[in-house]
Amino acid sequence: MGWAVLRHLTHPNTHLNIIAGVRNIEKGKNALRDFDVSLVSFDFKNVETFEPALAGIEVLFLLRPPQLADVGKYFTPLIKAVKKCGVKHIVFLSVQGVEKSKIIPHHKIEKLITDNKIAYTFLRPAYFMQNFSTMLRSDLVYKHRIYLPAGHAKFTLIDVDDIGLVAAKVLAEPLKHQDKKYELTNNETLTFAEMANKLSIGLGKKITFISPNLFTFFYTKRREGVSSMFILVMIMLHYFPRFRQTPNITTCVKNITGHQPKTFDEFVEANLEVLK
Repeated sequence: MGWAVLRHLTHPNTHLNIIAGVRNIEKGKNALRDFDVSLVSFDFKNVETFEPALAGIEVLFLLRPPQLADVGKYFTPLIKAVKKCGVKHIVFLSVQGVEKSKIIPHHKIEKLITDNKIAYTFLRPAYFMQNFSTMLRSDLVYKHRIYLPAGHAKFTLIDVDDIGLVAAKVLAEPLKHQDKKYELTNNETLTFAEMANKLSIGLGKKITFISPNLFTFFYTKRREGVSSMFILVMIMLHYFPRFRQTPNITTCVKNITGHQPKTFDEFVEANLEVLK
């Protein structure tokens, strides 16, 4: 996600002074050599890095590492440092439907920001299309299947590149988006069976959607070496939506960027090499 934001933020907004927080400066220099950014040492697990990294920062793009779920331990001291350093605005990458799920870290982080009266923009994206090129790729490529306990639930979707473009627009002009909450979706809702069909057409091979019960899903993924914690995250993402209303489609991406968001078909076509 950070890559998508930097790609759009550094082209052509040359008037911005962009600083990237990285855990290792030398590795960061190599990884970000194609971007016009300065680097500072920053580590969510090391509170001593917070204030030096935030010194002089006016607008902060905050992305929660998925492995950090303890908001009190990691984010309370970070927000304290944000206030102390005089950061004026936080653009936080949250998740669609966050207001209905008080147990997830995103909800707690949003509340932490608002409780501290820091100007914000909350970006609440739908289901990432790039999940197919990351956590779902192995089943897709090697077993020609989507194996998730999602049933017939319909999902709204978003391409990470569209999120990056929205974030860049907001970061470049934060006052226009102060204290706003944007749900970021494309213009379609799809079940995983429908996504499997689109993948089959795009990839030229049959992709089957299988929706196992929770016990079978958990057992299968553990046998594959997936951690119990990550399996629970997958269950939260794919099983719980079966018991909720279909999320709303919004026009936020078009309104903010001036461009229509990418369709799932366009995502498949653009990622054929990775998905095959």
